[in-house]
Amino acid sequence: MANKPVRRWFVLLLGLLFAGQALAELRVGVMTMQPGAIFWERFGHNAIVIDDGKRPMSYNFGFFDPTESGFAGNFVKGRMNYILAALPLEQDLDYYRRAGRGVSIQWLDLDAAQKQNIRARLEFLAKPENARYRYDYFTNNCATQVRDVLDAALDGGLKRQMVASSLGNTYRSESVRLAWPAKWMALGFDLGMGRAGDAPLNRWQDAFIPMRLQQSLREAKGPNGGPLVLAEQSILPDTLPPPPAELAPWTLTAAAIGLALAGLFFWMARHAPRLATALQLGFWGLCGLIGTLLLLIWVFTEHRFAYSNENLLLFSPLAGLALVLYSVRKRSEGLRRAYVLAVKAVALSAVIAVLLKFGSTGGQSNMVWILMTLPLHWLVARTALQAEARK
Repeated sequence: MANKPVRRWFVLLLGLLFAGQALAELRVGVMTMQPGAIFWERFGHNAIVIDDGKRPMSYNFGFFDPTESGFAGNFVKGRMNYILAALPLEQDLDYYRRAGRGVSIQWLDLDAAQKQNIRARLEFLAKPENARYRYDYFTNNCATQVRDVLDAALDGGLKRQMVASSLGNTYRSESVRLAWPAKWMALGFDLGMGRAGDAPLNRWQDAFIPMRLQQSLREAKGPNGGPLVLAEQSILPDTLPPPPAELAPWTLTAAAIGLALAGLFFWMARHAPRLATALQLGFWGLCGLIGTLLLLIWVFTEHRFAYSNENLLLFSPLAGLALVLYSVRKRSEGLRRAYVLAVKAVALSAVIAVLLKFGSTGGQSNMVWILMTLPLHWLVARTALQAEARK
């Protein structure tokens, strides 16, 4: 009878020993998926891998439910809900293998308590009642969720390192750079992003891009002062062309486009007046359409990085008004005067955009749009006003 307590303590000690060994053998890694060919895959992806030596699991923050009530409307308004899904690693890799996207895992140097903390946190977040989170492309996405889970396990040590330095990037430069292979997407980001997109980022903020997080983890120190990344393992080869390493410079291209459009309009105004009028009205229609869309995004959505967009001055909704008044200006003198005022207002708003650009520091990066539109704005307004003055 006296041996029973001894046996119980022995069994308990043995259990703790094996449990400690299991935790020591547990591996935690950050998986990075390279950009894909489809436009929504241009920015890469992250997940956390938990490997207990039996069945590695991927905790992937990048899922959403298109059957969710109000999904389309919420998408337009910037109220997306994303989901953390826990699935076997091989199952998660299957899509990236078929898509030809490169995948690698950075295995982290963490102690047993930190590994257990991460696993427990992910298991909690993956429960159906906790899995959804309010997605924000720049501040709360698949990469920032991974970053935040790691930082919590490191008691804020990762953030302290990452906020201390900067690569000089901005939300605009990173978005346009990675979207550049899909030009329409890159131009949409550049045109639609307001002044908030040009604030310089530290490396903590930079980590909204999965590959930037991967880069910062390579340089981060672990809790013992050594490298945080023990080893980096390539899982799948990358068969797709890589994104540009730097933001593609296209200022000269934008200037050439602006001058070419102005030159074309100038020639048409002298040799093909009807074509010049068509170009004038088409330009106003395009400006009015883009400006109205930018204004609606600002007023009625939660896409806050599109707020206070100075491109509204270059693509003014008033251009749409000028287009409408052009067709009715001959009906009365009042309508003709309203048309002249609209033309002047459209041109003046473009001038204000230039003054804002050169009259302030730290403003919006929209020089390419000024170069593309200002010459045509000036010529169109001048020609339209001269035509009305002759009547």
